Amino acid sequence: MIRVEEEAKSLHPQETDDILPTAWKSGSLKYDELKPLAEGGTAKLYVTYDKNLGRKVAYKTLHADLRDSDIETKRFLREARVTANIQHPGTLPVYELGRDREGQLFFTMKKVDGQDLRQIIHDLRHEVPEVVDKFPLPRLLDILIQVCQTLAFAHEMGVIHRDIKPANIIVGKFGEVYVLDWGLAKIKGTQSLVQGAISEEPLPKDFKLTPTGRHYGTPMYMSPEIATGDPNLDERSDVFALGVILFEMLTLQSFVDGEDIIEIKEKILEKPYPLPREVAPHREIPRDLQALCMKALQRKKSRRYPNIIQFLDDLQKFRHGEEVSVYWYSGWEKLIRWNHQKAYWLLVIGSALAGAGLHALIGG
Repeated sequence: MIRVEEEAKSLHPQETDDILPTAWKSGSLKYDELKPLAEGGTAKLYVTYDKNLGRKVAYKTLHADLRDSDIETKRFLREARVTANIQHPGTLPVYELGRDREGQLFFTMKKVDGQDLRQIIHDLRHEVPEVVDKFPLPRLLDILIQVCQTLAFAHEMGVIHRDIKPANIIVGKFGEVYVLDWGLAKIKGTQSLVQGAISEEPLPKDFKLTPTGRHYGTPMYMSPEIATGDPNLDERSDVFALGVILFEMLTLQSFVDGEDIIEIKEKILEKPYPLPREVAPHREIPRDLQALCMKALQRKKSRRYPNIIQFLDDLQKFRHGEEVSVYWYSGWEKLIRWNHQKAYWLLVIGSALAGAGLHALIGG
């Protein structure tokens, strides 16, 4: 998990206006001491100080025992270059890709002050007061909407993330939302990005970083087609993972769990999926929001939302009080919804009129 609680540093002229020495340092030499920030299965993340620009950055490098692995090296390069190419507000800017004094690969990127969505959901489950106040369901849905917008942009570029999970979503202290860890991304349809993300040499047609039949990603967020090693993945695998995240937001419980990956895989592929309203009846989950969630979680990808855009469209409709496309509203539900919308607009108009009257009174 990533949780950073440092106060913003004030800038001072003696730092911003300091003259860059003639013999200035380049490459990894310009970075100060590396301080551990987080660690994953293949790489380590540090925070360090760029002495030339006078700012803190995140510094990522492979685990020492994986540095001689051709596959992991290429995947590391892919992550750096894919992240750099997806220039969107929901991805971290990559500042530099290079080798350190020992010849080991590293890349640096923006350091974010915030916490990951996994920690937020964990704190909500344990009813941490300040987190409960800060992240009601509407705020969680807004976070998911921002994630969808980032993924929709990536999909447009031919990039499928394949490892969407709460731990890879960072919420900044000012409300910004970032999607991290593109190292398992599948790239299709954008030949220049494929070549640039892996090698300077032309790629053979059958080149794959993920061998057919092997499944990558986090088991609890894995789509059925990833679980079976299907090589013909598309954006609907990311839609499924988003459905799992929405399930957790609604229920504050895991979608599936198990003692090992075999049990989890069995539940994903064979067992009936739980309904959010049955898992967490006390949370009074709206029926149309449940329908939206379960549409994304269809076991057969042909029955899911066909793309992120349609999933995003229904999420936004729900947030705006409009009818979603995957739920049939009864006459009574339509009446209640109409009354809510009518009350909302009466409140808006009333507030505007009251403000105008107060302004006229003060002006008079």
